[in-house]
Amino acid sequence: MNLRLNALALTACFALTACGGSEGEVQQTSALSPEQQTAGQGQPPGQAHNKTRATLGSRGTESRLVPVETSGNTEWQSYDREALYSDTVSLGNFSITMSDGVRLLAKVVVPGVDANTPAAGPFPVILTQTSYNSSVGQFVPAIGGASEYLIKRGYASVVVDVRGTGNSEGNWEAFGEREQQDYGEVVDWIVEQPWSNGRVGLQGISYLGITAILTAQQQHPAVKAAFPIVPIGDGYRDIVFTGGNVNATFIPLWMGAVTGLGILPLEQLSTMGVGAFVGSIPDRLEGLILDFQVPTILNALLGEKETVFDEGFWDIRSPIEGAEKINVPTFIVGGLNDIFQRSEPLWYERLKGQVPVKLLIGPWTHIEAAGLPSDGLPADGVPEINKLQLQWFDQYVMGLNTRVENQPNVTQYVTGLERYETTTDWPHPDMQAERFYLNAGGAFTQGQLVGSVPAEETTVSTLQQPLNGLCSFSTTQWTIGATGFIPLPCFESNDASELASLKFEMPAGEDGLYLNGPMMADLWVSSTARDVQLSVRIDLVAPSGVSEPISNGLMTASMQSIDESRSRYDNGIMLQPWHTFRAGDREMLTPLEPKKVSVEIFPSSAYVPPGSSLRVSVSTSNAPQGLPPLLQLLDSVLGVMTLHMGPDTPSSITLPVVPSGTIAQ
Repeated sequence: MNLRLNALALTACFALTACGGSEGEVQQTSALSPEQQTAGQGQPPGQAHNKTRATLGSRGTESRLVPVETSGNTEWQSYDREALYSDTVSLGNFSITMSDGVRLLAKVVVPGVDANTPAAGPFPVILTQTSYNSSVGQFVPAIGGASEYLIKRGYASVVVDVRGTGNSEGNWEAFGEREQQDYGEVVDWIVEQPWSNGRVGLQGISYLGITAILTAQQQHPAVKAAFPIVPIGDGYRDIVFTGGNVNATFIPLWMGAVTGLGILPLEQLSTMGVGAFVGSIPDRLEGLILDFQVPTILNALLGEKETVFDEGFWDIRSPIEGAEKINVPTFIVGGLNDIFQRSEPLWYERLKGQVPVKLLIGPWTHIEAAGLPSDGLPADGVPEINKLQLQWFDQYVMGLNTRVENQPNVTQYVTGLERYETTTDWPHPDMQAERFYLNAGGAFTQGQLVGSVPAEETTVSTLQQPLNGLCSFSTTQWTIGATGFIPLPCFESNDASELASLKFEMPAGEDGLYLNGPMMADLWVSSTARDVQLSVRIDLVAPSGVSEPISNGLMTASMQSIDESRSRYDNGIMLQPWHTFRAGDREMLTPLEPKKVSVEIFPSSAYVPPGSSLRVSVSTSNAPQGLPPLLQLLDSVLGVMTLHMGPDTPSSITLPVVPSGTIAQ
């Protein structure tokens, strides 16, 4: 219990960031034809050696065909080596002057002959850049501390407070252009130090993982490898404005953590002097709160165009837009229940074939991926994270032959199996998109998922209200796992929040149902209001009736404009839509007129065993994940949403189905 309470106390310190048509046809304007999109489909599992698959695009790239990787080792091999040094020694605080005169604070720790004597260098360097104050990181390594494990094995550690945070000067603007320029200048400084051999590895969790991946995009010749843990991909779509809805749970928590940990930059005393320190406090308060945080939050809540829609503000804060710039081996760690669940596997997909890349996704929320209180590794042959880092950096930074390239390409925890499974690619090489149709059972009664379009038109309706989901697993996920330490059953499942949802179930069948990849729902809806938010949850339901969350999606109907050239198709079916979220594309509902709304459901991996069922539930909000900006909320409250099903309005869900025979027995 004490461990849980301590971890809960640390939670505030650890956070990041930061068309219609017949359903039987594919109507798309994609650069890839339907024939290209389905190239290589229909081959038996394990024989798809020439198979290609369409990717999801981004702001700057359209969907493209890539080969499906069907070869590679699927068993983990352990790797470790003895410590080379008995101790670690802090060289103290350093002040790094940026090209604009702003000084950043860095902490340097090197291997030691004993507790007071640094070993003779130079050493390869592991760089961590944090917004959470490196002074606190000394006690909570997840938010910016040196890795004693790596240092004793021959690496120097450099931890830097990014500008305007912790003990560094300047104004914080969360991955802004000036902050990103600093990353490369920090590497310049490192390679000039006598204890550095000029070879740098990048690592970190959450914000620290994002700085790692953005630094890798600078293509600095000294940077040799990256190991980002739970990094964001698309700031807008992943969390801040999912489906056009502003996140009101994690974002204030995160901004508050950065502010609280940086208001008193005490260690500036040693690098700046008392006078400069005292004079910096008002600037720090103004920079942290008034220059960025308060305006950004107010702009989001009040619906300011540049913030609420996917405009230039989000381009530079979506690291996956620069994926093609990464030229070093990159190991991605993600979580099935992480706040960046959407993009972590997309990182693997974008980087494969470009650089050596591996993907590990555990059953984690954000803070669980940081090891708070535990990440549960080793398990099912998967080693501890620090040993994975060691093998990665030993190979690509230190230059040892660790055979890390022979480790599995993709390792995912599978809900329902409750264990890790390895594959050669993501999405699963044998995955095919399959569409299932919603068939009504009446208002607030159990509907079904069926394999063909219902023969008759039916409808079910529900009241539009903005606060559904407060008592659900979504609260746990979107508070980065904080409520996971509160022993309330409603934070572990979605049952309570789904009492007022429209539910549809499908038995798994005698072979079970294996899902591995992205998902989406096409919902034909009408409303008495001008807009509606659509929340879609996917659950595994055991024979006892107990449910386990798999994934979820959230979409505002008026924002559902899709760029089909950037969307993912598989098996001739759209599997992952690319919504534009541009102000000019917003289109309000005509009251009582049905409209198809496509809801992106974040990727996952799950096995529904025989005797269990897959449940799809539809409601009109998921407050922990996101709420409409205040003015837009007025367009959707106090309405009644009607879900339409039948030949003319075939509401459906598209799932990434993998033959159950591919599961290791």
